[in-house]
Amino acid sequence: MSDDELSPGQISTITAYVDIEAPPPDKPTAHVIFGCNQAQPATIVAERYHRGMAPLVIATGGVNRHNGIVEGRMFRRLLTESAVPDSSVRVEDQSANTWQNVELSLPFLREALALGLPLTAVSKWYHRRAIHVLRALLPEAEFFYAISWEPVYAGVLVTRDEWPQVPDGRRRVIREWQEVRRRVDDGSYRQAAIVAGVWR
Repeated sequence: MSDDELSPGQISTITAYVDIEAPPPDKPTAHVIFGCNQAQPATIVAERYHRGMAPLVIATGGVNRHNGIVEGRMFRRLLTESAVPDSSVRVEDQSANTWQNVELSLPFLREALALGLPLTAVSKWYHRRAIHVLRALLPEAEFFYAISWEPVYAGVLVTRDEWPQVPDGRRRVIREWQEVRRRVDDGSYRQAAIVAGVWR
């Protein structure tokens, strides 16, 4: 599917569907960084840690297939370099995809819930599968927050407004839209929607 085949209405519908943004209120939550090879999520979380909003950080991601970095370890390094104490960071460094990001982090996610900390997903703005996988694998969590960021591919920022004109962004956003809907329909993802400002 190319952007030439998308009407403005379709673009608006797709953008709204995949957008994960549901930020937490001004209170502490555990922040779950979903694996990637970009530094923005660590920067966001470090700033929130220093405001007392992210007392527990769960960094996920195994070996990145594009550049070979171990994503969870990269996030830990970036966080500790930003004066986030190592004792506040949990690392999952074996996963190869979003499902495994959550599956292999379940002990840490349950630790957060046991501490009374709601969960805030930190991921690319269109990465809706992150929310659905949390819903599927952690049904005991009543709700989730989400903080999003805009990734860069081939030197170009992929924004909510410009993704149809950015080849790497268009491919990723459309794939997310198609995949999440397909997996909700076939039952491999649980339904999720933003209700009263949180994902439920």
